[in-house]
Amino acid sequence: MGPVSEPTRPRRRGRLARSAAALAALLGLASYVAFHQMTGSTGSPRCTVGSGDNRYEFTPEQASNAATIAAVGTTRGLPERAVTIALATALQESALRNIEHGDRDSLGLFQQRPSQGWGKPEQIMDPVYASGKFYEGLEKVPGYSRLPLTVAAQKVQRSGFPQAYAKHEPDATLLSAALTGRSAAALTCTASTVEDRPGDPEQVRRELVRAFGEKAAPKLVTGGPSAGRSAAEPPVLMVPVRTAGGAPGAGADERRGWELAQWSVARADGLRISEVAFGDRVWRAGEARGGWSKASGASAAGPGSVRVRLAP
Repeated sequence: MGPVSEPTRPRRRGRLARSAAALAALLGLASYVAFHQMTGSTGSPRCTVGSGDNRYEFTPEQASNAATIAAVGTTRGLPERAVTIALATALQESALRNIEHGDRDSLGLFQQRPSQGWGKPEQIMDPVYASGKFYEGLEKVPGYSRLPLTVAAQKVQRSGFPQAYAKHEPDATLLSAALTGRSAAALTCTASTVEDRPGDPEQVRRELVRAFGEKAAPKLVTGGPSAGRSAAEPPVLMVPVRTAGGAPGAGADERRGWELAQWSVARADGLRISEVAFGDRVWRAGEARGGWSKASGASAAGPGSVRVRLAP
């Protein structure tokens, strides 16, 4: 009779090792979740629009580009349907990313080709210019707002895959409703709170004016010597909802206010915006859920302007 083997012990040690590793991973995950709940850490910046099953989740880069596309459309006086068509087109062509490559010489958000007369490469890589060129083409399509989205988009783009635009219509509809101000407090983001650089009031002003025109030029009310305050104070900008001589109307003003407020949230990560307030709602970058909350007292902005606070 040969020596008696003990095959069960190595297997038992293997099971114990695997169980210990699984337990360590579970404890690590629990610690991570607890840390973020206790500290309010937002993790990687992200954005969402809509709720429940009717919800689209995307990155701050995509949100910023979507906000620019929407702002250029409304500034041209175009209806929400035009913005929806433009957003669905950019979702298909570039996934709302300003990419420097594509099929043949295609570039940018809408994959426009310099060789086909869309502009110089550096122009096409400017989201404001590229959006304007798309809308310019869309406005030449008779009855575009009554056409199926994929038909209207194809008449501008002349894509090799004309049916591909249709699948993006639900997400584009959510985005356009928020970014044109029809859906209040519908777009939310978490933004980085790492103090790597302060917000620049001049940069925010330039971006607002480029997207919406001079009528959206904000007033600096705190922060820096130009406002008569300490340079250490976080800059606060007040963005006018109604321009001088603008048509009155509470509904129009409210929609315009939410358009500007949600543009600010969508651009928050890149422009170092830490807080946006309109009416009785306020969004703060440091909150883990990244949503809009009820404002009261000094944190409320009122109906006449959108208050934008920058990172110190």
